[in-house]
Amino acid sequence: MRAYRTDWAAFVAWCHAQSVTALPAQPETVSAWIASRLEQGRKAATLARGVAAVSCAHELAGLESFSRSRVVQDALRGMRRTLGTAPTRKSPATVDLLRRMLDIQPDTLIGQRNRALLALGFAGALRRSELVALEIGDLVSQEGGALLTLRRSKTDPDGAGQTIGILNGSIIRTLEHISTWCEAAGITSGRLFRSVDRHGRIGGSLSDRSVARIIKTAAEAVGLDPERFSGHSLRAGFITSGAEAGADALLIAETSRHQSLDVLRSYVRRASLLKTHAGHRFL
Repeated sequence: MRAYRTDWAAFVAWCHAQSVTALPAQPETVSAWIASRLEQGRKAATLARGVAAVSCAHELAGLESFSRSRVVQDALRGMRRTLGTAPTRKSPATVDLLRRMLDIQPDTLIGQRNRALLALGFAGALRRSELVALEIGDLVSQEGGALLTLRRSKTDPDGAGQTIGILNGSIIRTLEHISTWCEAAGITSGRLFRSVDRHGRIGGSLSDRSVARIIKTAAEAVGLDPERFSGHSLRAGFITSGAEAGADALLIAETSRHQSLDVLRSYVRRASLLKTHAGHRFL
């Protein structure tokens, strides 16, 4: 909804600048807007979402949607031919890289929080929105690890809740990092991850953008290009590391909570492209 509102506002502003009507908009107007955004260097997915947002605004206003208009469809097809439709994939923070990211964190309150966040985001294959929404009570210790309850997520918009297992592990030591952070910050209830200023004062909840910045900063600290990483890198790192270790896809899916195994298989396939290459026996 936030993205749709942003796209709709951009469309209205563009129409105002061009002295054309935004609602109802003519198919030729939408087609021209697509061409304008294409010239600005927008990605294919962003352009397609913008058209969907404008179409949605028309439907909410009781107007006929233009999404099936031949003019608009031709413009979208031309955009796809120009840009292609392959998504821009960010690099996964695999287990070896994550260990370096953890080791580089300073022994400060911010460093302790970052270690806990990076470790849990990886161990639970969590989305950044899921990380910032966690309450301390959502993590319940069990023998051998802990159970983490996700109250709401992208694949659970109705809030039915999903529970996954979190291992402490001998390499990442996720639960130890969380315990250290909570004890140092004096957190006993409420949000698990919070902002910390440069004076060490604890603030309110983190934003999902803060998670992305923490990951990018950690990547840069170990000598990597931060632009290659995003808030999705921890989740992708768990899935990729699991695939590289030969873990069963269904077991990976129990943690990642993928509804479509086809999506999960794309990660597994990328991780095993060289390990299972047909040329191993003769190249």
